[in-house]
Amino acid sequence: MKLAVVVQRYGADINGGAELHARYIAERLSRHAQVEVLTTCAKNYVSWRNERPPGVDQINDVIVRRFPVAHEREPYDFGRKSVRVFEQIHSVADELRWLESEGPASPALVRHVEQVSHDFDFILIFSYRYYHAWHVARRVADKAVIVPTAERDPAIGLSIFGPVFRGVRAVMYNSPEERAMIEAASGNERVPGVVVGVGSDVPDRTDPARFRRTFNIHRPFAIYIGRIDENKGCAELFSHYLRYAASFARGLDLVLVGSAIIDIPKHPKVHHLGFLDDRDKFDALAASDLLIMPSYFESLSMVALEAWALGRPVLANGHCDVLKGQCIRSNAGLYYQRYEEFVEALYSLESNGPLNAHLGRNGRAYFRRHYAWPVIERKYLDMFEHLKRERHPEALQAKALARQGGGYKMEPLPGWFARRERRLPPGREMLHRIPAGHARSGAA
Repeated sequence: MKLAVVVQRYGADINGGAELHARYIAERLSRHAQVEVLTTCAKNYVSWRNERPPGVDQINDVIVRRFPVAHEREPYDFGRKSVRVFEQIHSVADELRWLESEGPASPALVRHVEQVSHDFDFILIFSYRYYHAWHVARRVADKAVIVPTAERDPAIGLSIFGPVFRGVRAVMYNSPEERAMIEAASGNERVPGVVVGVGSDVPDRTDPARFRRTFNIHRPFAIYIGRIDENKGCAELFSHYLRYAASFARGLDLVLVGSAIIDIPKHPKVHHLGFLDDRDKFDALAASDLLIMPSYFESLSMVALEAWALGRPVLANGHCDVLKGQCIRSNAGLYYQRYEEFVEALYSLESNGPLNAHLGRNGRAYFRRHYAWPVIERKYLDMFEHLKRERHPEALQAKALARQGGGYKMEPLPGWFARRERRLPPGREMLHRIPAGHARSGAA
């Protein structure tokens, strides 16, 4: 079996998000199939500037083929087009202009995937809302398996994405909440799909004492790992934590791991360590009392899964349906929606309290049950086998009779004039029509 993984950017130095998700999946599936990654020359997700050379590379024994981005993202233009499609009545043409502006716009990548699609059994596409994903999915629908990594934001309400979700061969969801949201937005219930998520290469052994010596951190602490950005809820985290620290002088310190996009408070109990390699990151997690996940928007938090794998409880933003659902299904974390809940949960999860070890044990069991690599790999392989069976003529004929449209052929775009009629509701309005809340059942 030969698989292509198509993703917006790719590299061993990208330590989070859909790109790390894609690398993990590519590397693990390479144990079962021939895998090739097709991506852009971009390194920075804000500018999409071409910073890596085009051509063939190899990362951890996986072939990586890079293609240049035609133009960088222009923040003002992208912001203006985002306001148009998310906040105002607009047209399909407006949405396509927004997609081009968001990027990474790489027609060379799209053309290559279309030209070589016959060489691959299936083409895995990360993530749904980007230029490359939309164009590739529409051109190779009969082989496209999309990994949406969708968050609950207004992009899911745009009309151009519904045909993609209805037209691809299969969808690999990150969580029951993501699946429910996409099905409500696109009506793609008949497209084969499974909640699979992603695993992580969690070490068998960690050394918390080594971490404390190396970074001179000796007090109990809560940890945040990821991009330090307002979009990840970090501004609210800082506001809550500074109030907590002022009220509880002997409370937990806060350790921050990751690159900073916003200013970090100058406070003796706040420790910013910057980017850490995997050994230091896992040692830091093991040394912590708990992980804090303040993000409002997630399709699946890989670092939360890593914390549970190491027996650390999680304190999550309860406004994020996915994080709240994960905490409830795992019985391995608490969640907050305002400061008072944040401070009480933080106090309850300290390692010297009764909840910490209990929730930590639950987290370990939850990770092994749903996110250990053999479980993840088997779900992908089972889906590929299912889709191969569907390709037999008898199966295709039965499928065609059982459903109207979708699955193997994309719905065409409206004509030239219809495409420019401004009659589509704002993306944010469409988002509000999609039922919210965590999935009360449907474990990964």
